[in-house]
Amino acid sequence: MTELVQQVTFDADIGYHSFCLQESDDADLPVPYPDDTVFGQFLTAFPGRIDIFSAGHTHTAAVTAEVWDGCPPEEDRERWDEYGECEYVSTSGVVAVWSMSLGRTEHSVTLSDSGGTWQVQVYSVGRAEAERLSAETGTAEGVERYLVRFWRAA
Repeated sequence: MTELVQQVTFDADIGYHSFCLQESDDADLPVPYPDDTVFGQFLTAFPGRIDIFSAGHTHTAAVTAEVWDGCPPEEDRERWDEYGECEYVSTSGVVAVWSMSLGRTEHSVTLSDSGGTWQVQVYSVGRAEAERLSAETGTAEGVERYLVRFWRAA
């Protein structure tokens, strides 16, 4: 049975419908954030980078990031509005959180003490309300929530 190794919660600053999880050691990334961002696509993977598209334009989303020692137990996808999965390669073992409006933020997730290849699942809920509030009031603090799960690829 797999076990949860680490859980980190933080608020992600959403700007222009987007935030990013990017290799902390980003000097050699072929496509650094926000280059080539795909508008409207929930999850887009690049080498060393994962873009996440939000339903709201400008707001703060609640994020829970988990690191597992193997494939985590199945989530009930009916609870979530969106789901995506991708592979992520890290050279440092640390993922930094980026915002379109702020650049690199103070938040990060430590996957391991070295690099490697990881499987990633991203879930989101509260999207319709975040979109509505963002359009009506210009912000939607903590309404949209994300669960991001990492585990080493086989």
